[in-house]
Amino acid sequence: MPQAKALVEDETDLIAALANLSAALAMTFDWLWTGFYLVKAGQLVLGPFQGPIACTRIGYGKGVCGSAWQHNQTLIVPDVEAFPGHIACSSDSRSEIVVPIHDATGQVVAILDVDSANLATFDATDARYLEEIVTALTPLFPAGTTTPATAD
Repeated sequence: MPQAKALVEDETDLIAALANLSAALAMTFDWLWTGFYLVKAGQLVLGPFQGPIACTRIGYGKGVCGSAWQHNQTLIVPDVEAFPGHIACSSDSRSEIVVPIHDATGQVVAILDVDSANLATFDATDARYLEEIVTALTPLFPAGTTTPATAD
């Protein structure tokens, strides 16, 4: 994913970087939904995405996204209907991968959420590469805060 990392490495505006990265991932892999949620005021708030209409706010520990945030780990869900507490933002979603994004202190400040219309789409290889891609976003988040940096 050198192209995906190149999209964000020199960008100083968080929203611009997230928008281009979600578009690049969606176009490359033709996933159902690819996007970001930002940690704001103790919840995940919808950020840039590609795909159908999405949930705008997700609580800590709620659904796959909130669980990945709570446990600070990538979650791969082969069948979302089998995930306890899954939040069905789209009835077309069948499998999902969620990757936490950290600031320089290791605090979760956002998550990358990817949904597929097919069962068991994601695996450890996807997790490894998506985790590598999102590390390029770390400089866009001030250390120790959930408020994203923006360009002047």
